[in-house]
Amino acid sequence: MYSYEDRLRAVRLFIKLGKRVGLTIRQLGYPTKNALKGWHREYEQRQELRAVLLRASKYTAAQKEAAVDHYLDNGRSITVTIQALGYPSRGLLSIWIRGRCPEMRVLVARRSLAAPTDMKQSAVIALCMRQGGAQEVAEKVGVSRPTLYAWKNELLSSEDISPMTRHHTPSGSSERDELEQQVEMLRRDIRRLQLEQDILKKANELLKKDLGVTPLLLTNREKTQLVDALRSTYRLAELLGIVGLARSSFFYHLARIQTGDQYSEVRLAMGDIFNRNYRCYGYRRMRASLSERSFDLSEKVVRRLMKQESLVPVAARRRRYGSYMGEISPAPDNLLNRDFRASAPNEKWLTDITEFQIPAGKVYLSPMIDCHGGLVVSWSISTRPDAELVNTMLDTAIETIISNPQRPLVHSDRGGHYRWPGWLSRIAEAKLGRSMSRKACSPDNAACEGFFGRLKNELFYSREWINTTMEEFVSALDAYITWYNEARIKRSLGFKSPMQHRRSLGFAA
Repeated sequence: MYSYEDRLRAVRLFIKLGKRVGLTIRQLGYPTKNALKGWHREYEQRQELRAVLLRASKYTAAQKEAAVDHYLDNGRSITVTIQALGYPSRGLLSIWIRGRCPEMRVLVARRSLAAPTDMKQSAVIALCMRQGGAQEVAEKVGVSRPTLYAWKNELLSSEDISPMTRHHTPSGSSERDELEQQVEMLRRDIRRLQLEQDILKKANELLKKDLGVTPLLLTNREKTQLVDALRSTYRLAELLGIVGLARSSFFYHLARIQTGDQYSEVRLAMGDIFNRNYRCYGYRRMRASLSERSFDLSEKVVRRLMKQESLVPVAARRRRYGSYMGEISPAPDNLLNRDFRASAPNEKWLTDITEFQIPAGKVYLSPMIDCHGGLVVSWSISTRPDAELVNTMLDTAIETIISNPQRPLVHSDRGGHYRWPGWLSRIAEAKLGRSMSRKACSPDNAACEGFFGRLKNELFYSREWINTTMEEFVSALDAYITWYNEARIKRSLGFKSPMQHRRSLGFAA
């Protein structure tokens, strides 16, 4: 029964949605199609809904009077009256009679009919497997609660059998045995399904697994956690059989779990190191960083713990090879010849330009990288790849060697930025050497390209830049290069940063 407010809300939403029945019912979750149309018709006719719904009587007053008269004139038998008139039900006729003759005692004579065996069997099965009360099962079957239990005693109990059913035929005994087997099988199936459901719930609660996870695919440690959580409810043998775990494995992992995690402090330190260093450290650099915090672990242990904690560094992305195919002026020879080793700072410098495309626009980076330790000597960031971008970077780099008599060799690709008059004049005034890669051969500047790859894997590809402004991105890029020089440790430098490596060798930072 729906309240006045529920019906009015449904009618107004029905009109608002253009009298679309299905859409209205989906949004509200009620009522039926015919009920909604009936409420709407009443609302259009009366411009209002009745406060209380009155159900029209199925029988008219004349039919009620005729039924009561027939009952009084024909022996006061409810059965005879119903058979003669074809209506109503026994209970309804009794109500009509009491309403007309309150002092009269109405005797409702019922004919006892023997229920078929299959009906009894289905009723007893429903009683044994019920989720609610026995009264609900009895009402569904259409019998009383004592009758339902009498059927159960008749079919399942071997004691207290009435004299009428004391002598059983072999066929009756076999039917009872078969029914008992069916009930027992159903009980076992329900227990097994309930056990599987509880295991899935515990896997979602304890292990944060999806509800559709297959227990057999879990690790032995995860299976042990599930079995231990459900031991108070189910037998151990049942649980081990469902998850596919040996008894010895269960007690082994249970003892390991109860002893506690010996690497709890290490896990916290690893997470802190990983997040502080742009989430780019692999197990080698992670092990070196842990050693600085007095955690001496093997590489295998570090790899295992990183895998368990999901500390996965960003992997390099494959990209299509591309190169510049044109020549605009004569270029110097490739004096570097892919020899990126340097015994001291300021012997060999590498430079190039890389592009970052974010939703806010494009950003260009031009660094000068020292082959000794990979230090970024200077860098400039701009939104335009013009001459000012590379010239500013070169001016800053030259300022770092004013007091140094040694002049480095500057190696670049064959781009136009490194052939313009402004670049050439600065190179000549500072007495720097020039070297250029061969045409269409980016591996000739592999050390610089490698820096770009690490930068984009660790900073650019691992983040979302949808709501980032140009100024915010430039600030993040500048902060990364500063961190790269001062804090990012490298395996080739003995797990030190470029600046730390220079200071350890006695060179000025």
